Amino acid sequence: MKAKISEVFKSIQGEGIYQGIEQVFVRFFGCNLKCRFCDTKLSFYKELTVEQTLQEIESFGTGFHSVSLTGGEPLLQVNFLKSLLEELKKRNIITYLETNGVLYNEFREIVDYIDIVAMDFKLPSSTGLDDFYLEHTKFLKLGLSKDIFVKAVITKSSELIDLKRTIEILLKFKKNIPLILQPNYFEWDDILKKKIEAFKGFSQQYLTDVRVIPQLHKILGVR
Repeated sequence: MKAKISEVFKSIQGEGIYQGIEQVFVRFFGCNLKCRFCDTKLSFYKELTVEQTLQEIESFGTGFHSVSLTGGEPLLQVNFLKSLLEELKKRNIITYLETNGVLYNEFREIVDYIDIVAMDFKLPSSTGLDDFYLEHTKFLKLGLSKDIFVKAVITKSSELIDLKRTIEILLKFKKNIPLILQPNYFEWDDILKKKIEAFKGFSQQYLTDVRVIPQLHKILGVR
């Protein structure tokens, strides 16, 4: 079995509540969405077996917190992903899934092997796509037993009505699921700053853990 892997590298996590920790990143090629703010334009991949991928991961030694399975969208290659996760679990390596939170059936197949879930909520006014609230709801329900947080990219086009719908879904489960408002790095200015502040204030009326976290790796100029 082989998967299309764009790269395997070691760096710091730049997004979400684990920002700053060292990870080995396995970047899967291909995505099922085309968000207009996407900052990961993948044009190259190599086909690796599970064993070859493990070798690349292990080449970085043991001085890292976890392995981030990112993309693209890793769940598009779920059979390979499951096999890789099984091997990582045998090695007692912490596993961290970065996902767009849409492919809930595929997620069901590997959820038992994942430790941390960084789940996107795709606001339609941000992505320029249809909404995925039903898919996000089913995905989130499956992930509640894990260390899970939700991230929403906020752009100048983001609308409050989409944030309200996100909050409504979170409140169906828990008030304390972390909600990360991530400003679009390429649009950052005073206008977006004011929008982020307003969105954070609104969210904090309903949720107990709301954070504004920019992309640290972009600020530092690292991968």
